[in-house]
Amino acid sequence: MRVITCVEDLRLLHKKRAPKAFYDYVDCGSYTEGTYRANSADLAALKLRQRVAIDTDARSTESTMLGRKVTMPVALAPVGLTGMQWADGEILAARAAEKFGVPFTLSTMSICSIEDVAANTIEPFWFQLYVMRDREFVKRLIGRAKVAKCSALVLTLDLQVIGQRHKDLKNGMTVPPRITLSNVLDSLTKVGWGLRMLGTKRKLFGNIVGHVKGAEGIVSLSKWTASQFDPTLDWHDVEWVKNEWGGKLILKGIQDVDDAKIAASAGADAIVVSNHGGRQLDGAISSIKALPPIVDAVGDKIEIWMDGGIRSGQDLIKALALGAKGTLIGRAFNFGLGAMGEAGVTTALQIIQKELDTTMALCGVRTIGEIGRGLVLNPY
Repeated sequence: MRVITCVEDLRLLHKKRAPKAFYDYVDCGSYTEGTYRANSADLAALKLRQRVAIDTDARSTESTMLGRKVTMPVALAPVGLTGMQWADGEILAARAAEKFGVPFTLSTMSICSIEDVAANTIEPFWFQLYVMRDREFVKRLIGRAKVAKCSALVLTLDLQVIGQRHKDLKNGMTVPPRITLSNVLDSLTKVGWGLRMLGTKRKLFGNIVGHVKGAEGIVSLSKWTASQFDPTLDWHDVEWVKNEWGGKLILKGIQDVDDAKIAASAGADAIVVSNHGGRQLDGAISSIKALPPIVDAVGDKIEIWMDGGIRSGQDLIKALALGAKGTLIGRAFNFGLGAMGEAGVTTALQIIQKELDTTMALCGVRTIGEIGRGLVLNPY
């Protein structure tokens, strides 16, 4: 029997079971991947303060995010193509998150549609939005999220243009997709993955197919999508989205203090300190290094979360210690999904929670609210 001890075990199993092109899509960064590596390395460099002889018997990892009670301060981040790591992946991940008691965020670039996830879950989920050139499509997308009773909109701000990811180019993850002999042969060796994909009707971008004229096949769909990312996006568009949505708004992709101040004054309910997992601006600082100055600047005005590099409960507690009120995980849950489907997502969450709980005990804290900067010996 295979023993899964950590998220790294899930990563290795995901790499073994999913086609290389789709695995690499998750586990890569842009250009040199320097920022991608820094997200994890800078978290690892932080040292925790061990305390003893403190009664920590009655511990709890529970917290709140946007006023919602959560089993631990973690949400599943929006990740495109999740449904290609494991058939119907977004539905399975949403179910796992719902059962565990943490929020799930559906990406605009998901394989399963808003309607698919809504039909297969009970609790409201979050929807992540890219502002595309076709504002009428964006307006319809927001309307569909309302109909699905999504409880928050996550507006991603750092993808006006797409950072080059060398692995994707080499694997044929281009526009249009490039089918190579090596990719075909690799996919044929992933028998379980292939059988699951044959058994589902969901194989293209579910939020787009059938909702955009002339974007029905893989080539036309890919071309339309690539042409839609909008470098004209500005704070006026953020205001427009806020007014169209009318509900709780989360702004994702904040790395700069000045941007954080603008976001806080724009009426958002939360911001996510994020560099898109190192997939956009290579050379940007890690999310954990960007976090403290932003917390100091606007932490009393808006709820601040962080993503980037979180693979364990210790990573999570370090982010909380430096001021985050919540975190998002993307690769960690995708590794679990690609390894074992819904059970793998649950396993990833259980691993992180158990590590968080154990680390809290060894650091002498009993609740999430007791975690502060004094817990880290060398804070940024």
